[in-house]
Amino acid sequence: QVQLVESGGGLVQAGGSLRLSCAASGRKFSDYPMAWFRQAPGKEREFAAGISWGGGRTSYAESVKGRFTISRDNDKKMVYLQMNSLKVEDTAVYYCAAAASMGLRIGIDMNPGDFGSWGQGTQVTVSS
Repeated sequence: QVQLVESGGGLVQAGGSLRLSCAASGRKFSDYPMAWFRQAPGKEREFAAGISWGGGRTSYAESVKGRFTISRDNDKKMVYLQMNSLKVEDTAVYYCAAAASMGLRIGIDMNPGDFGSWGQGTQVTVSS
């Protein structure tokens, strides 16, 4: 298992930016794909962005493509989500997640069930 702690959420106006961070500890972080999911009130948890173990492959939900950027620093055991041009509909709790399997291939519509470790979440609120 890997332990994950998110930070960087907050309140921002529409059009603004935020950078989320996820600090990992535990098993060998660099071997596993990582992702960010989000969950708005009354809605199911949905995939936002994913990154392969080495960082060479990334994927994004259509709703965030072109606005969000996922990255990782394996030396520091960190994953980041840079969010630009934020919209009111981006309001949600954002979760960092580590793949349950090293072999998971990051795609455009990842299933939460493929991720075995989760952080506690960080709230992002975008006001109009």
